[in-house]
Amino acid sequence: MTYACNTPLVLMIALFATASPAHACAPPARPFLPSSKEDMHLYADLIRGDFETYITEVQDYFRCMDEERSRTFVEAKEASEDYGRFQDALE
Repeated sequence: MTYACNTPLVLMIALFATASPAHACAPPARPFLPSSKEDMHLYADLIRGDFETYITEVQDYFRCMDEERSRTFVEAKEASEDYGRFQDALE
């Protein structure tokens, strides 16, 4: 019996199978901005620091997402090749 290779399905399965906390990229929490100008002035240093930290963390998050996408793409390609070998073995 011959099976058609369903590469998109294999890639999707590989994506779900590899999703784990060890590979997760966690987005940073959005900084709080008070609604009153008085509070903004009163806590300006703290707010500025929160936003600067956020900007740094969001850049790290984007890098993590890029790295994770690349890693998962390679892994999904390998899984697809494994699936092809599996299908060949069933023939």
